Amino acid sequence: MSDTDSFIDEVTEEVRRDRLFALMRRYGWIAVLLVLVLVGGTAYREYLRASEEAQAEAFGDAVLTALENDEASDRVAAMSVIDAPTPAAGAVLDMLIAAEEATQGNGEEAAALLNQTATDGDLPEIYRQIASFKALTRPENAMSVEERRVAFEAMARPDAPLRLLAAEQLALIEIETGNIDAALGRLNTLLTDPELTPGLRRRASQLIVALGGEIEAS
Repeated sequence: MSDTDSFIDEVTEEVRRDRLFALMRRYGWIAVLLVLVLVGGTAYREYLRASEEAQAEAFGDAVLTALENDEASDRVAAMSVIDAPTPAAGAVLDMLIAAEEATQGNGEEAAALLNQTATDGDLPEIYRQIASFKALTRPENAMSVEERRVAFEAMARPDAPLRLLAAEQLALIEIETGNIDAALGRLNTLLTDPELTPGLRRRASQLIVALGGEIEAS
């Protein structure tokens, strides 16, 4: 390479550096702003996460403290003044209060809380389904057998979170209405489900034997 070529390369490189510095002086603030936004956004997300965790812990501690009361009425009173940090936490709290109301024999209050949760469209389906299931299985439920059948059949659809428990209730409705063969068929079908829990398997098997049927599932 000649001295002339070397000189030209040096000049070209110098021009490039000058242009780069000029661009940085003109637009460097954008890069700095982006860095600040990224760092600030990360810090804010961490703050929110820590705040949510603290609220969840405080809520859990408050519920556990309330449940330590000896009397159901005291447990209800203590839980009634707890502020739930999220709608889902509020649904769980209402279902706990409903259970304590039922313990005191206040079935109507329990049913009202459960139905309130079951019909809250802002809640995830799982919470509404659990509340609805609990309401349907309350002894003071005034729904007819056919109304309960329709409700449990909706819960027993393949993608429903409580489908197995709903299937068990449908078998119990068959027994209630005297359809023993239909009940045995439902119970044996239930035993073939790969997601069946050990507890539900045990109950279904015992019920089949109690009805004088045979367990068909291996």
